[in-house]
Amino acid sequence: MLKFAAIFLLVGLVAALLGFTAIAGASFAVAKVLAGIFLFMFLLVLVFALFSTRTA
Repeated sequence: MLKFAAIFLLVGLVAALLGFTAIAGASFAVAKVLAGIFLFMFLLVLVFALFSTRTA
């Protein structure tokens, strides 16, 4: 589960880098939205991973 959180964080950071700088050009709005979505997904998965209980 934490593996998914790390993946979402990485994708969100890349989208943020492209969206909040002028690298992305005309598609900066899409990159900002994707950054927000993936960072939200990262936080959601991280919270679920930290508070989930495993039964062995």
